[in-house]
Amino acid sequence: MLELLASLQDSELVARFQRRCGLFLIEDVHHSGERNGLPLGHTDHSDDTPSEKLKKRCRPNGHVENISEYRREYDSDHKYKENGVVVGSCSGPRYVVRNRLLYFLFLLSAGLGHEVFYITVLPVIHWNLDPFLCRRLINMWTLVMYIGQVMKDLLKLPRPSSPPVVKLEPRVDAEYGLPSTHAMAAIGISFTLLLSATSRLQFQFEVGLLIAVVLSSMVCLSRLYTGMHSVLDVISGALISSALLFLTYPHWEAFDRFQLTSPVYPVMALVLPLFLSYTYPELDHYSPTRGDTTTILGAGAGSSIGYWVNQQLGETFEPKGRLPVPLPTLTGSVLALGTVRALVGIVILVGIRQIVKTLSVRALYSWYRVPLSDNNARRRKEIEVPSKFVTYASVGLAHCLVVNRVFILLGLQWSNSNIL
Repeated sequence: MLELLASLQDSELVARFQRRCGLFLIEDVHHSGERNGLPLGHTDHSDDTPSEKLKKRCRPNGHVENISEYRREYDSDHKYKENGVVVGSCSGPRYVVRNRLLYFLFLLSAGLGHEVFYITVLPVIHWNLDPFLCRRLINMWTLVMYIGQVMKDLLKLPRPSSPPVVKLEPRVDAEYGLPSTHAMAAIGISFTLLLSATSRLQFQFEVGLLIAVVLSSMVCLSRLYTGMHSVLDVISGALISSALLFLTYPHWEAFDRFQLTSPVYPVMALVLPLFLSYTYPELDHYSPTRGDTTTILGAGAGSSIGYWVNQQLGETFEPKGRLPVPLPTLTGSVLALGTVRALVGIVILVGIRQIVKTLSVRALYSWYRVPLSDNNARRRKEIEVPSKFVTYASVGLAHCLVVNRVFILLGLQWSNSNIL
């Protein structure tokens, strides 16, 4: 068993997957011979190696200045005639992409686990589909992400090493690897949406199941392609998230009632996430996991309080009529209105995020007598935790309480003819 776990944790296994998908370290391309597409025994008679030529082509921002010119010289020196070669950043990992379709597909899939996805797609489900579904998704997302982040910093298992792996997301390289929270979130969100939507919307379950499997699989595979997780990390994340779904699913209805009707829930929804943020496991070096976890807990807390307030006000913005309701016909007017609502809502959330973030950081810098020019102070626990928690709790509150009411003021509410 230990031998199997070690093999699943092996960086070379990830590197082989990357090479199968057409992603190579640039050093591998001109050193490894036939294995990566170059003839064995080939000798480079030029004065500069391809890596040295690449460095000379770099702008100050670290990107290749002229990919086509570099490619011509590379082809000339090495008789390398593969089509569609793309060279990566010079300041970061230097790599060659021989399959552009997989490259962009996996980068897009990896983006489904980043903040830009959570701050756009989840609220859009609330505004344009059903707040009930969004509430379920946020609850499960908060749970799986917190457990995954804490496990990373308790187990402290490293990410794949480079070389041999190409790492496309160096920002998160300071974090530990197991489990993959991308895999956990992908499975948690996909299957929570599928299981919750059956009682709310009329759709073919088999189609929904296929979509959930494909999306979650693409996100899981993207963590191997980007070189940020081992196979063991991804499998562990998928299994943990599946277990959490299995254990919590029977209690979703009971928690819904408690979340919306209990008079003590708002206090609990605020105090517990804040407590978990401050008691997050300490590391001997700085890692973005604490800040990212605080962001998630803050957004979950703000959203939960917002849903509770809407319930007390008697306006939940949920579908009217007998459930499950049919999906609306995707006419041009429905798509246009949904797009406008999404754009207006996202602008509001991003604006609130920026305003609260700036004000909270300035207030904390002033309180702790830190000069505004000291950007490293933002990593201090007493500044990072409250600033991120307040910022994203405000975003969560706004997405529930503010945006739908702005739609009404702007005349962007759904009419009886196209409401769900």
